[in-house]
Amino acid sequence: MSEAVDALTKVGMMVADAISSENSPRASIEAYRRDFDEADKSSSEPQWLRSMRRSAMDTFESGGFPSMKNEDWHFTNIAPVAEHKFQPAKKGAAVSSEALARIEYGQDWHTVVFVNGRLAAPSQGLPAGLTITSLASEIEGDTDLIKRHFSKLATPESGTFTALNAAFAIDGAVIRLAADTVVEKPIHLVFVSDAGAEQAATHPHNLVFAERHSQATIIESFVAVGADVYFTNAVTEVFVADGARLSHYKLQRESQNAFHVGTLQVHQARDSRYESFSFATGAELSRTNVYTTLAGDAAEAVLNGLYMVDGKQHVDHQTRIEHVAPNCPSHELYKGILDGRSHGVFNGKVYVHPEAQKTDGKQSNNNLLLSDQARVDTKPQLEIFADDVKCTHGATVGRLDETALFYMRSRGIGTSQARRLLTYAFAADVLEKLELEPLKEALEAQVLERFTS
Repeated sequence: MSEAVDALTKVGMMVADAISSENSPRASIEAYRRDFDEADKSSSEPQWLRSMRRSAMDTFESGGFPSMKNEDWHFTNIAPVAEHKFQPAKKGAAVSSEALARIEYGQDWHTVVFVNGRLAAPSQGLPAGLTITSLASEIEGDTDLIKRHFSKLATPESGTFTALNAAFAIDGAVIRLAADTVVEKPIHLVFVSDAGAEQAATHPHNLVFAERHSQATIIESFVAVGADVYFTNAVTEVFVADGARLSHYKLQRESQNAFHVGTLQVHQARDSRYESFSFATGAELSRTNVYTTLAGDAAEAVLNGLYMVDGKQHVDHQTRIEHVAPNCPSHELYKGILDGRSHGVFNGKVYVHPEAQKTDGKQSNNNLLLSDQARVDTKPQLEIFADDVKCTHGATVGRLDETALFYMRSRGIGTSQARRLLTYAFAADVLEKLELEPLKEALEAQVLERFTS
């Protein structure tokens, strides 16, 4: 009898090991390798690009997915992504006008729609000085622009997911602002995941070139229309030339069961200004990286963000502002609202080089916990190697102010309504920093709906 039990136990262990092996990160990496090799066999891309992609795939395969032993991923367990074998996404269908109306924030914006990582609807009627093409068309034409800039800021060596993106990216937006061009209407890039993205991965890759003294506003929206479980791995590389002004907003509203990793890598020349705003409410697990290098004298960076999650959602923001040149100010404010059993992570670093004298850097992360199970890990950091600087950083994690609640209740406002109003006020503080009024109003409406419905 004992021998039979032992035999059944061994069989059970073998089955468990087989299941574990099937769902292991290594099995997932091998699946990506098979998909890559299959695509590479039939590729008609330029030889230089194929070689670069192979190198990126090798980098991804040898490095693997980051573990929580990695300092940059210490508070985020990437296992749900690493253990899932996502297939390449199928070509999507056209997005209906009704669905697009729910996604758009301004009907007269320059809107470009991508479905499952491929261009579906280009923008029409662009003003002089603004060019928007697709990455796929630039690759097909083997343009000098792609040769010189694709994956040069966000390199495959800089991280697992940038390597994966470089290996698999097939499309995205290439935006060029000519010198002295001022684009009045916002440029809206909409990335839609439809039913063809179910259990699949997409790897959008965007390039933005803001030439000397140009000015524009760019919005990236990530949404689901018919997809539930999928993986978006996006990269945007931004080149901001002398005196250029660029406002760049990212709106992550993926399916609640999706996974999202997005990297914004920026290079700023002298007298430039780059403003970033991240709004994250979707995905089961999301990570947004915002990295900028202030490489020219008097360049300025403003990084702000708001994340709102509940249930078992996990949201992670990592920022890095690298001060290379002198006289550069940087300002950063991220706020988080967490309910249920959600988990928020903020890891921000300001790095000041020895030559970056007269740096003025401010960094703040504030979090509001609405439940006893919600938690936040926050780690603002300063690394300063110059002696004539003004740098501050701070973080707070707290609950609703009981005094304010008592005050509102004493004036006839119910407890539930008072909590909702205070929560909205906490979020509205960072939304007030948005200069694009239609977007600010739309996001304020979303916050109100979330906390007052």
